[in-house]
Amino acid sequence: MEGPTPVSALIHAATLVVSGVFLIIRCSILFENSESVLMIVSIVGALTSFFAASVGLFQNDLKRVIAYSTCSQLGYMIFISGLSHYSVSMFHLANHAVFKALLFLSAGCVIHGMSDEQDLRKMGGLLHLFPVSSVMILIGSLALVGTPFLTGFYSKDCILELAFAKHGAFGNFCYFLGCSAAFCTSFYSFRLFFLTFVNPTNTYKKYIENAHEAPIRMVFPLIILGLGAIFYGFLSRDLIIGLGSLYFNSVHTNFYNFNLVDSEFLPALIKNVPFIFTIVGAFFFFTSYKLF
Repeated sequence: MEGPTPVSALIHAATLVVSGVFLIIRCSILFENSESVLMIVSIVGALTSFFAASVGLFQNDLKRVIAYSTCSQLGYMIFISGLSHYSVSMFHLANHAVFKALLFLSAGCVIHGMSDEQDLRKMGGLLHLFPVSSVMILIGSLALVGTPFLTGFYSKDCILELAFAKHGAFGNFCYFLGCSAAFCTSFYSFRLFFLTFVNPTNTYKKYIENAHEAPIRMVFPLIILGLGAIFYGFLSRDLIIGLGSLYFNSVHTNFYNFNLVDSEFLPALIKNVPFIFTIVGAFFFFTSYKLF
């Protein structure tokens, strides 16, 4: 993560790391003709989502935490593609691009204002020095963990509901690891925010003296992405996912793999399990760091 943060934002949101997911989506007709390949894709994706999220728990570099978060979210996109719901994978890819670019660029503003310091353990108490960046990182983190009615909520919860609605061993496997990844995501997202902005200051005096919020030309894109992290998922959900969407008609899914309707009629408790895991992850963070 030594590159500039605008480059990191582009790589993680729009180009290199998501190109494999997009290739799977556009080649859906090939994957649908091999059940064994779909099984491998779903297993690898589910394992990746949980493994990367668990690694993110122990990272102390500000950008590295966000990078492992990207790897975890890519796991979601891959395993739902392996479960034959390519339009939902594309929906999460688009949603993830918005709030992940917001997180990287906001982190870049903090790093720039802190004399290029990236270690979370050498920050803290920056809330009053970076008021805009801190709010933007909070919005991006809440969207990432799947807070209801923010952008990440609509796609991530849909992915987990579809995995459970498969009612098979691989669907349940993906659902369990996806919910476990949601727990880890909540833990490291709140850890990143509190160690950076809320904890007592643990940095050098000259860094604090020279700390400054980003100028307006750097803050303006953050505000646009912040609005996207709040509203984009709500506004675009019917355009990409669902029976009548144009994107659904542009990918090929075998009829016996289709269970988008089944996921709509799951019990309310099952639909709320990912959110419960998110709340428990936040609670574990607060208790383990003795914040209350």
